Amino acid sequence: LEQVGCQVEPRVSGDGAPELVATPPSWRPDLQVPIDLVEEVLRLEGLDKIPSELPSAPAGLGLTLAQRRRRSVSRALAEAGYTEVLPFPFVSPTVFDALGCASDDVRRNTLRLLNPIDADRPELASTLLPGLLDAVVRNVARGMGDVALYHIGQVVLPRTERVPVPAVGVDWRPTADEIGALVSALPGQPMHVGVALTGAWEPSGWWGSGRPVSWADAVEAAHVVAAAAGVSLEVVAADLPPWHPGRCARLLAGGFPIGHAGELHPKVVDAFGLPPRTCAMELDLDLIPLTERRPAPVVSPFPPVLLDVAVVVADEHPTAAVTAALREGAGPLLEEMRLFDVYTGEQVGEGKRSLAFSMRMRAPDRTLTLEEATAARDAAVALAAERCGAVVRC
Repeated sequence: LEQVGCQVEPRVSGDGAPELVATPPSWRPDLQVPIDLVEEVLRLEGLDKIPSELPSAPAGLGLTLAQRRRRSVSRALAEAGYTEVLPFPFVSPTVFDALGCASDDVRRNTLRLLNPIDADRPELASTLLPGLLDAVVRNVARGMGDVALYHIGQVVLPRTERVPVPAVGVDWRPTADEIGALVSALPGQPMHVGVALTGAWEPSGWWGSGRPVSWADAVEAAHVVAAAAGVSLEVVAADLPPWHPGRCARLLAGGFPIGHAGELHPKVVDAFGLPPRTCAMELDLDLIPLTERRPAPVVSPFPPVLLDVAVVVADEHPTAAVTAALREGAGPLLEEMRLFDVYTGEQVGEGKRSLAFSMRMRAPDRTLTLEEATAARDAAVALAAERCGAVVRC
């Protein structure tokens, strides 16, 4: 330090430890904080003289709940037939026009980088869809007609007001207040899950014709994510760009919206150069509560009772609402319920449709009687009639 003009005086600190007091010269205004003196010592002595030693790491506690959930969701999507991609988290300001977002859409509120890697994409993405759709376009251009991709990553949501950032040194540990001020200045970075798929979901061959992807496959991907995260989803009709207004679903967990899924709007498909009927899903994984332990399903050794019920409802009532009412009305005896037929025609009247469900009733502690199962089915129909105006189809 004396070689650079500092006055160095040894002294003893209040706790009896020896220390050096260095006073920088007047011609070195760059020496402001103690770490600047450390850098001068390293520069003069040479970095090659400093041994490389790894610090001793404390015993680990394994993955956190959020990390385990992310791994479970990723594995579930891969097992469902999706391929993971890692698109760049940068977008162009014009991409939201291609997505059909309104001028006041919150997704347009992005964080601009001062020194972006790509001058055409200077903003951090507030949604995973642009990167996923670009990956679909790239794979289709390389001859991959059937594409099903997923990505799990953070999006960046800037704060509405500017928060002052404290200048914290690197030669001492920041205080709790300084750490809190730094964290409060960071933008929101929730973890999102997105999928994009196009082409055929089931290929054709000697066994028969295949099946193209549909909005229902995007919704099913959301159910896969929810099941891996330990929650059940409620699906209701919605209208949000970039999805088709007639084939868009809002995803709710515990009654709280967490995302959307469905078929992309034809204008969005044309703007990105995607194949027709491309579908996508995106949800906020951080909005799903973390659960340390999930109860295992109860397996009953007693035989089930199988019943069917068909109800007629007006077209204005979504199928999800009818299904939810039937499930709630049937109570704990309902083990599984599945929609197996939808009918529209003169027999049910104009503006109405018939929904047929199969119900599997089972009790965990006894053999269920037909009268008990029928009573549970009647209670389910009664609640559906109260909420959705459902009428049993004879």
